[in-house]
Amino acid sequence: MGAMTASPGRRVLLAAPRGYCAGVDRAVIAVEKALEQYGAPIYVRHEIVHNKYVVQTLEKKGAIFVERTEEVPPGHIVMFSAHGVAPVVHEEAERGRLATIDATCPLVTKVHKEAVRFAKEDYDILLIGHEGHEEVIGTSGEAPDHIQLVDGPADVAKVEVRDESKVVWLSQTTLSVDETMETVDALKEKFPQLISPPSDDICYATQNRQLAVKQMGAEAELVIVVGSRNSSNSKRLVEVAKLAGSREAYLVDFAAEIDEAWLEGVTTVGVTSGASVPEVLVEQVLEWLAERGYGDVEIVKAAEESITFSLPKELRRDLREEAATLVAERGGSGAGA
Repeated sequence: MGAMTASPGRRVLLAAPRGYCAGVDRAVIAVEKALEQYGAPIYVRHEIVHNKYVVQTLEKKGAIFVERTEEVPPGHIVMFSAHGVAPVVHEEAERGRLATIDATCPLVTKVHKEAVRFAKEDYDILLIGHEGHEEVIGTSGEAPDHIQLVDGPADVAKVEVRDESKVVWLSQTTLSVDETMETVDALKEKFPQLISPPSDDICYATQNRQLAVKQMGAEAELVIVVGSRNSSNSKRLVEVAKLAGSREAYLVDFAAEIDEAWLEGVTTVGVTSGASVPEVLVEQVLEWLAERGYGDVEIVKAAEESITFSLPKELRRDLREEAATLVAERGGSGAGA
């Protein structure tokens, strides 16, 4: 069978949007720019984004990923990952005389600021999220005395607060929209005066990717989600696909991990990718499927995305200064010099 073939009746539904969100794009570019700007090594505290391929690619370019700030030698640069860090980590960096570049996603920073504000007003904060996830650790660290974690609807029974009239919920940005609302409904039943964050904490990209999968799940007997095991938003896409009616849904890092047995009796395969997944990995999955007769690809479009974030301020400042120095050295202004 030739490389790109379509067998009658077999098709692929390809989710749009999928893959990189603005926060991931910004974080990955920040590591690349920092390596260009300051040279290797650049230390990154925790995986910059939760994707095996991205981490391996950046390691080859000279990024060193560490789990603890103390692992970074004094005087070096440490970058904080897109998931954000607790204030204590900034203090550790200062103590270790490290230069920092903060690549926290602005939408995570927004949740951190909400936590600080509600803690100042002495609210009990119920943070909906997954225990041990880096984002949850970072947000909790902003106000540890005021925040308690609620890990899904089953956790609601054990929640206790000081004053039922001063309770607010916040959430991790990468959760299942439906499950989060189920948790919120259960919390509201228990605490009728519970207030909601000023704007939805689950980020636009998480919501859009889940929406696209919901639309395809009803038609696809099999959904393949490209993403890493430690990626919260990717794992949620698998759950959403199954709930939307797909017979099976699997998470794979690479096309080579797909099992041909999954295709048995399948006419429609849904394909999507988590928010930290480069498009090249999706293309490889599409090629793998085309070689097996699934060459007919239809786009399932759930939303338009045009959001971008500017680079971390520390990088922007240094890049500006470098440009100014170059202009001065060339003895004139800009391009013509």
